[in-house]
Amino acid sequence: MQKLKQTVWRHKKRIYLLVGLTFVLGLAIVAQAFAMTNIVDGVFLKDQSFAAITPSLFVLLLFLLVRAGSDYMSKRIGVSIASEVKRDVRRDLLTSYVGRSISVAGKGQTGKKVSMLLDGVDEMDSFYSQFIPQVMQSMFVPILALIVIFTQHVNSGIILLVSAPFIPIFMIIIGLRTQKKSEEKLEKLASFSGTFLDTLQGLVTLKLFGRTKQQKDALEKSSLGFRDTTMEILRIVFTQSFALELISMLSIGIVALELAIQLIIYESISFYTAFVILILVPEFYTSLKELGTTFHNGRSSMGAAQKVLEEFEVKDETALWGEKEFPQLDVAPTIQLDNLGYTYPDSGFQLRAIKATFQPKQKIAIVGASGAGKTTLLHMLAGMIAPEQGSIKINEQALRNNTEASWLDQIAYISQHPYIFSGTIGENIRMGTTEAVDEASVHEAARLAGIAPLIESLDHKYETKIGEAGRGLSGGEKQRVSIARAFLKKPRIVLLDEPTRGLDLATEKILQKSIEKLNETATVITVAHRLHTIKTADQILFLEKGQLQAVGTHASLLETVPAYRDMVTIQQGGK
Repeated sequence: MQKLKQTVWRHKKRIYLLVGLTFVLGLAIVAQAFAMTNIVDGVFLKDQSFAAITPSLFVLLLFLLVRAGSDYMSKRIGVSIASEVKRDVRRDLLTSYVGRSISVAGKGQTGKKVSMLLDGVDEMDSFYSQFIPQVMQSMFVPILALIVIFTQHVNSGIILLVSAPFIPIFMIIIGLRTQKKSEEKLEKLASFSGTFLDTLQGLVTLKLFGRTKQQKDALEKSSLGFRDTTMEILRIVFTQSFALELISMLSIGIVALELAIQLIIYESISFYTAFVILILVPEFYTSLKELGTTFHNGRSSMGAAQKVLEEFEVKDETALWGEKEFPQLDVAPTIQLDNLGYTYPDSGFQLRAIKATFQPKQKIAIVGASGAGKTTLLHMLAGMIAPEQGSIKINEQALRNNTEASWLDQIAYISQHPYIFSGTIGENIRMGTTEAVDEASVHEAARLAGIAPLIESLDHKYETKIGEAGRGLSGGEKQRVSIARAFLKKPRIVLLDEPTRGLDLATEKILQKSIEKLNETATVITVAHRLHTIKTADQILFLEKGQLQAVGTHASLLETVPAYRDMVTIQQGGK
């Protein structure tokens, strides 16, 4: 709630203008009531001619224009505040997503984040565009009308005082329930969006494994959950509208009855007074009823705003990084792993006591069975996971003392499945660096990565369009694009997560040549599984069940580590 108030008071000048316009609107409503009464009283009771009441008609028209203008301007200001708040929240939320550390950025469904950025922020609109202006109007107009009614006829004022509290009490009860349902609705929408996007992205896999019906049922269940929550909110709205209409109609009827008794039977008030009150009483209840309607929208909007603003409170491991800028490395550094340890909270898997030193320009291989902790160790080196124990030192300097961004500038990370964006091949290669590069540099990077001949064979060469997630490129071609990015970046540390897995031998040889070229200027650390990759490594880290069993060359490990020898034997036997 505090953050919501802060977003409002960023626009305090317009809030003050809203207050002023509300004051003008209230005065215009009261003046309009007296102007209408003067005209009716003059025509029907004093037999005035049309010429005599013409000035009063112009005065009434003026008050009507003032009322309409102030109401219009109030709503325009509300819309402008809503528009700016949504723009600022979207920008800040996108900045928050971009600024998060890699480990946090990779969590959660993409569809949910998109839903928050689009639908969630849009749901905030009515709080600023309708609720705030109407709250101001409904606070001032009824009070002003009540004061005028009390000065004209005390009994009518007392009736209003007794009946009016039922409306805000009812609104509070319904509003609290609406906010809760709105939060639930946004959660259902985010869940549905995430499930829907996941289904679209994995549609081919689902068809191949015959799981389309099960996923369709899951998607239908998610959709129906969102529908049911939306219908529940609509049911609350209709209930609220009926109750507000009932309360206001009964109250107006009681006031009209009391005025009729005083006017006709007791003759204690004049027609002029009774008519003014009869005009102002509906205005009194209309303001409260409109508040009831916008109160529902406002509470619903506040529920959505609460969910959106909670996205800014997601715990980010960026705080575990330091504030120093990592110095630009002119040559490959010395890397020390000092008792590294990490535990996954869900599975309980532990990586423990990893000690090793990597010299500049060495080729390092991290090997072991599936689930041994190879990728976890690589993620810690990349800064994607923060070590729970121990530290990583680069040239004797603790890595975590520096900012994440400055460290990522020094490394290239090539995964099994590099992401290729929708665009041209040239644009995808340029993503390897934030600096401006010329065409010659892009072409050279492609040549070193072994993908230049393929690109040159295409009709549009480097301007050839490729689909989202690299549609149109094979797995090996995607890897070569990612290696071209690395050549363009010119890192001093290259991290490879089984980049040749699943590729044919011809493609693998091309990639190995490119990796050898990178190794001339950088330390290359590879999570490896192919035997010939292991053989050429300067150091091999052999992991087993989260523990470092041995460090050494291929030859030394074959002689001294039976488990490593067994692994190599199995690979050789499989060939």
